[in-house]
Amino acid sequence: MSKDAVNTAAAASPSDAAQVPADAGDAGYSKDLKARHVNMIAIGGAIGTGLFLGAGGRLHNAGPALAIAYLVCGIFAFFVVRALGELVLYRPSSGSFVSYAREFLGEKGAYVAGWMYFLNWSTTGIADITAIALYTHYWSLFTDIPQWVLALVALAVVLAVNLISVKIFGEMEFWFAIIKVATLVGFMFVGIFLLATQHEVGGQTPGLSVITDNGGVFPHGMMPVVLVMQGVIFAYAALELVGVAAGETAEPEKVVPRAVNSIMWRVGLFYVGSVVLLALLLPGSVYSADQSPFVTVLSKIGVPAAGDVMNLVVLTAAMSSLNSGLYSTGRILRSMAMAGSAPKFTARMNRSQVPYGGILLTCAVCVLGVGLNFLVPAQAFEIVLNVASLGIISTWVIIMVCHLVFVRRAKAGEVTRPSFRLPGSPVTEITTIAFLLACLGMMWNDPEVGRKTLLLIPLIAAMLVAGWFGVRRRVSRTADQELSQLTK
Repeated sequence: MSKDAVNTAAAASPSDAAQVPADAGDAGYSKDLKARHVNMIAIGGAIGTGLFLGAGGRLHNAGPALAIAYLVCGIFAFFVVRALGELVLYRPSSGSFVSYAREFLGEKGAYVAGWMYFLNWSTTGIADITAIALYTHYWSLFTDIPQWVLALVALAVVLAVNLISVKIFGEMEFWFAIIKVATLVGFMFVGIFLLATQHEVGGQTPGLSVITDNGGVFPHGMMPVVLVMQGVIFAYAALELVGVAAGETAEPEKVVPRAVNSIMWRVGLFYVGSVVLLALLLPGSVYSADQSPFVTVLSKIGVPAAGDVMNLVVLTAAMSSLNSGLYSTGRILRSMAMAGSAPKFTARMNRSQVPYGGILLTCAVCVLGVGLNFLVPAQAFEIVLNVASLGIISTWVIIMVCHLVFVRRAKAGEVTRPSFRLPGSPVTEITTIAFLLACLGMMWNDPEVGRKTLLLIPLIAAMLVAGWFGVRRRVSRTADQELSQLTK
């Protein structure tokens, strides 16, 4: 429903003015996600390949100060999810922030939010299937199978899981998250044991001396820490899945606050804690972007099959990310389709109450990724990963802008804020938006990849403008139809 339609309807019917506006895209969903599913979706969103694989290269570049980067970015990520959680309790919606953008920013805001999120997850999906193929090649059994074939098989498997039912999706995410958490907890126990016993790791005694004898917390200065911020933000991408999942749980008012609040201590424990441990065990120069930092440590102490175990975990993390991407874009596209800003077929649902149209559209873009794996297998991952970062930063900025408008309307008495709130508004939102935009600007300091990614912004903007002119009449007709139904 458009912003104007909501306002007009409220004026036409004063008795209904206090009612929360509905989103037509929320109709027809089951409520099969349990509290444990949503909690694990929150954990799974916070823990992925950005930690299991990406932390190695970042430790090499930034040193122990990477823990500070993860902490700072984690705080801002928490602000985003807390703001989204408040909006969810105000009105749970499977359209999530797209639905809120429609209410608080109008149809153009919802259009931009939805398609930028689609850009994020469709390109992330390409990165995921590329990663899955690369991780599978680690084992000699799959070495002779072309990378594009493995990518296609992975896409087909996750697509099938998503199309069966939301309950199956929830179960898959639950167990994916269990594997990731169990691996991290296991490694942290090993790391703490090595520290407590002063067991040598790679010929060095672990402890603070590993940091102080190798350049300190900032071995390469502040700039490398600043430059890794954009990559760290991407590591936290998918936390917003909690908002989408809330539309398919029976008691969002109980489940969402618990899941959102738990994110902060999990980020502190798993991300910051594990990076501090890694820095205390080995110098940053020993880690590399080509190997999981956990494998590096375990291999240095002679743990058999450490590479095999961690490769299975990062493979699981990539499958989890692909699974989440298909799930969320299916719901977001359906919300957009019901408002007229996405193709009509993306609104279709199957008998299991799954919006298969939007899921298939995302898969179609991922198939292009299979083509990338065929044409340029070595560059496929890097190409799409940076485009995805544009999508996630824009999504988080839109969430904070929506929350700003929401709070302003609450102060005007137009809406009611729930008791579960983002603290420090509006300073918190403005500071978070400024930080996210600064992270975007930092990409210019990377001439090889980041600068080229930023140069795509005018092209993406032109495509969004052209697309809007293509759908605006349909959006207007849909809004008029909803308005006429409200005023009957």
